[in-house]
Amino acid sequence: MTIRKRSFVLAAVAAFLGPVPVLRLARGARPAGPDLVLHAHPRELANLRFSDGAGRPTSLAAFRGRVVLLNVWATWCPPCREEMPTLDRLQAALGGPGFEVVALSIDHGGLPVVQAFFDGTRIKHLQPYMDTFGDAQSNFAVKGVPLTLLIDREGREIGRKLGPAAWDNPRMVQLIRSHMAPGAAPSQPARR
Repeated sequence: MTIRKRSFVLAAVAAFLGPVPVLRLARGARPAGPDLVLHAHPRELANLRFSDGAGRPTSLAAFRGRVVLLNVWATWCPPCREEMPTLDRLQAALGGPGFEVVALSIDHGGLPVVQAFFDGTRIKHLQPYMDTFGDAQSNFAVKGVPLTLLIDREGREIGRKLGPAAWDNPRMVQLIRSHMAPGAAPSQPARR
């Protein structure tokens, strides 16, 4: 294929894929899986407030000491619904004193809507959490869901993904286990 033909084909493909978002990595960041980007340095997070499945207020600080996969989602979001079983399987495999999947719903219908979804899809290892204070949407400037943050034991964001993923994929499980390992070096704070 000549250079001219190759350029034409690439231009046609780019025109066709124009509206598809392209992953851009921040300086020093590196891809860790399908669009999960690990930051070069951990990012401090505000103490996100939300409610648990019993309606009691809690916060991200309650999970300090564990690696957390915080998934901001909604029942009306088809990609969220699609990935929820993979998050449930991830929680079943790794959940415990060293790791927790926090599935934080932004549904305006509240806990009954989320619980009905969990029951209907046989989600049994995840606990429902609700963004009752609106902190997730305001603190993360959520531009879409699902939005997933990988958070270290100190409560700092070490990675982020916008869009769905197969969270029980062996590569993802291995990545999360590497951050849970007792010998894992604590993350260094972000430099501003």
